[in-house]
Amino acid sequence: MIELLFVTCLTASPTQCQDRSLLFANEVGLMTCMLHGQTQLAQWIETHPRETVQKWGCRLRGKGQVET
Repeated sequence: MIELLFVTCLTASPTQCQDRSLLFANEVGLMTCMLHGQTQLAQWIETHPRETVQKWGCRLRGKGQVET
């Protein structure tokens, strides 16, 4: 699976941050994740208006990695 990793911080308190991730189906490659990651994050922000995305990236999710 491909994992879109991102860090969000509260808008009112920028030092309060949290690691998050979204999973993509096996058919999605790393390049597709990078191309469509911003769209996915924009949709996520619409439902979480009190948070901002500080950084993001994509990776292959390996065995034993825990979703955050």
